[in-house]
This record gives sequence, C-alpha cells and structure tokens, in this order.
Amino acid sequence: MNVPTEHLLFLAAGLFAIGVLGFVLRRNVIVVLMSVELMLNATILTFLAGSRAHSLPGAADLQGPVFGIFVIAVAAAEAAVGLALIIALYRLKRTVETDSLTELRG
Repeated sequence: MNVPTEHLLFLAAGLFAIGVLGFVLRRNVIVVLMSVELMLNATILTFLAGSRAHSLPGAADLQGPVFGIFVIAVAAAEAAVGLALIIALYRLKRTVETDSLTELRG
C-alpha cells in the first residue's frame, strides 16, 4: 500500500498545528516540551514526504532521511536539556506551571 504524499503532508500539518496550539495554550512546562517534540516530529514527516516525492523511481534519495536523523538527534538533545531545566525549576519553585515561573532568580 502506497500512501500519497499529499496525505503525509496533511498529517504533518495537522501534527504541527496541534503542537503549536499546545505550545501556546497550555501552562504546564512538560506539556509545552511535548508540544515542541510533536512539532519536530511533524517536520521529520515533512522531510520524509518531500524526499519520497522528489526522488527518481530507481534512485535512492537519502537527503530527506538524513535530515530526519539530524532532527531526531536535535530533538533528543532538546528533550534532555529541557527535562534538566524542568527538574531544576521544580526544585527551585516546587511547580511546573509557566505562570509561576516569571523570574529566574529565587
């Protein structure tokens, strides 16, 4: 079964929109971090769909999958740093709500 590229791009756009809404509307830092990860996954899907759409029938085009691997590596590093910051802020303020984190000094 071959999924059309347009369907993949619509799925990626929907995932990205859900991620943006979660980033803008939610007040929990952990949900904001998950929304950023969702947006990064949507970009990976877009890279892979574009790579599949623009590759020649017999040739192997690895540009999209290589970009996808780089985005996965950046997302993993971002998640590690983000969770470390969330743990540090929780130890300092005893909350993970963004409204209570208005200043960085204790």
